[in-house]
Amino acid sequence: MSLLRAERVMTGRCLVRSLRDPDGTVTAVVAPVAIMLLFVTVFGAAMEDMAGGSYVEYVTPGVMLLCAGFGAAMTATAVHADLSTGVVRRLRTMPVRASSVITGHVAASVLRNLLSTAIVLLVAVALGFRPQAGPLEWLGAAALVAGYITVLTVLAAAWGLASGGPDTAATFAFAALFPPYLSTAFVPVEGLPGFLHGVAAHQPVTPVTETLRALTSGAGPGEHAWAAVLWLTALGLAGAALTGWLFRRAAGRR
Repeated sequence: MSLLRAERVMTGRCLVRSLRDPDGTVTAVVAPVAIMLLFVTVFGAAMEDMAGGSYVEYVTPGVMLLCAGFGAAMTATAVHADLSTGVVRRLRTMPVRASSVITGHVAASVLRNLLSTAIVLLVAVALGFRPQAGPLEWLGAAALVAGYITVLTVLAAAWGLASGGPDTAATFAFAALFPPYLSTAFVPVEGLPGFLHGVAAHQPVTPVTETLRALTSGAGPGEHAWAAVLWLTALGLAGAALTGWLFRRAAGRR
């Protein structure tokens, strides 16, 4: 089977599995939407002074990344299931590259979570979010979110490969929820406790959030774009290398 055909088949397989078991996808959308409703409707008035304007305008980019990250993190359980149920072992007996199961998960995650992020964006618009981005800025925003999903999916795949059981694999979804809270996704750095200022200012979610915020506001990529690209590139390369090594090791044992 050709390389591209293998990737298409595995991507389609992962998407079909999502449709047959929509609970995880629905949860990945419902949880961020619920968080947005909570922050905007309950805490929004109190947060507006801290955010320096409309809170829904401030918080929407962060919630979009929260949704994208949470959905991507669920790949860990799917990869672990494929490894533990013999899917990878079966592929190794066929004329197809066994690692296409991983790239299929990554491609399907990007497509699936871009859609869920778009749903969150529509909910934000209904709540009063008014993006000013032009076509090029929307293209940049989509590429940024896709890159963020890809990186987290690759890291989730590595976690799934290294996990000893489904419960351990599932913990990555919870781990993916916390970095946005320790960034500027919900409040500016100054609004966080003093001991968290350094963490928020120098972790990858902050420049990604700030770049997405600048793009959707129509201000261009902004000053944090290079930091966002460097973080995503470094984490993506490290995650890909780790996933490849873990896959070869795990597949060799099965």
